[in-house]
Amino acid sequence: MPLLDTLNQDLKTAMKAGDDTRKRTLRILKTAITRVEKDTGQPLSDDDILAVIRRQAKQRHDSIAAYQQGGRPDLVAAEQAELAILEGYLPPQIDAEILRAAAKQVIADVGATSMRDMGRVMSKLMAQFKNQADGRVINQIVRHLLSGQ
Repeated sequence: MPLLDTLNQDLKTAMKAGDDTRKRTLRILKTAITRVEKDTGQPLSDDDILAVIRRQAKQRHDSIAAYQQGGRPDLVAAEQAELAILEGYLPPQIDAEILRAAAKQVIADVGATSMRDMGRVMSKLMAQFKNQADGRVINQIVRHLLSGQ
């Protein structure tokens, strides 16, 4: 079943069950998908929809950090609930140790020796783990390895 159909079905289920958090989150997500479709002028593939979900999840991560700094635990809890719903539609993330091993291999392959080579390493790793890992996690691992810590 295409991902958009799954989202529509889950929205109907949430509406029938009275799950306001899931209903609100899925409506926001569908609005973001529709906005991208209008901008591109064509329907989105499942990979494109996953990219929209990732952007929405990143927004929730950023909001959680901002609300924590602002001392708003009520808003943190709401954003975390929405994030959990969004993450349910994303493929599972790859283990950090696997990423670390792959990063070491790419660093050796490209002959990276300093932070100046980070772009080359990141481009290869991001292509290799496109839908399997968060770019921030990959970035942290590569920074740690290239800085020699």
